[in-house]
Amino acid sequence: MPTKTIKKLSTLLEQGLIQAADLPALQQVVDRFDLSITDTMHALIDNNNDQDPIKRQFVPSMQELIIQEQELDDPIGDSAHEAVKGIIHRYPDRCLFMPVQVCAVYCRFCFRREQVGGAQNTLTKDEQNTAFHYIESHPEIWEVILTGGDPLILKPSILQTILQRLNAISHVEVIRIHTRIPVVDPARITKDLQNAFSIDKALYVAIHANHANEFSPAAVAAIKKLVNVGIPLISQTTLLKGINDDIHSLTDLMRTFVKNKIKPYYLHHADLAKGTSHFRTTIQEGQALVRQLRGRVSGLCQPIYVLDIPGGFGKVPIGPHYIHADDHQCCIEDYEGVMHAYE
Repeated sequence: MPTKTIKKLSTLLEQGLIQAADLPALQQVVDRFDLSITDTMHALIDNNNDQDPIKRQFVPSMQELIIQEQELDDPIGDSAHEAVKGIIHRYPDRCLFMPVQVCAVYCRFCFRREQVGGAQNTLTKDEQNTAFHYIESHPEIWEVILTGGDPLILKPSILQTILQRLNAISHVEVIRIHTRIPVVDPARITKDLQNAFSIDKALYVAIHANHANEFSPAAVAAIKKLVNVGIPLISQTTLLKGINDDIHSLTDLMRTFVKNKIKPYYLHHADLAKGTSHFRTTIQEGQALVRQLRGRVSGLCQPIYVLDIPGGFGKVPIGPHYIHADDHQCCIEDYEGVMHAYE
């Protein structure tokens, strides 16, 4: 059964995670951006450390009331590519399918924080049928990415119905699920859920985690259940100031992914979501970290550093450059910064 969740500031106050003097301001925050922390994540918080990486990800902060001019309601431009409700078709060969906009936890840096949190945004039966019809009528769609919200918060029987219907669409060859559930609410990874994953098409699960401390024994066991039924696992991480923007934290996280049979995939530059400036690094800082990672950690541990261009123009790799060329010569820079001529 899923674990309990903390959804009230009063609970956080009782447990010493926030101060009474901050309550009025924090109430403004959670009135706008939802609050939910699972028991699994709560148990990992170090109450004596204000900079605890789990606490900073999930406990509301007054800094969220600071809205910068460049910050956006829809920082990656989902709305510009919404084909029908629940379908974002940004790239030719793949689309996002968002059957639900509810999560087990609400990350304080979420780029969809203006949209998630309301059960009223869960697709109705008719809206799901419209979404399926859209996918069926677009043969260029090779991959469907289930996201939201968190699709694994759905009942296994509902998820199974969705997966089986996608499995029946001949031109859809790959299905990907983006989720935080195995880490933040591992009790949801049940036998019924494992059975729901039994389809013919290639099924990948992308697990979002931002710090090695998130990998509780229960999370490791839940991830192992997915591995044991043959599901390839990849990772997603957001680069976050004060949480994982140092080489030691990033190294530990990527190695933790790999030793749990999760291939590092994306390292996202933090998006321009409203009230999240305290989480964002500069691109140059991110590039320097990725360069350090390249020089000190196995190739298996290397994620792709990407930026989602505001306005709906898609993701682009923004990692460091190693080639310096003009019309006369080409030089390659190694991970230590030494230049080498390449004919």
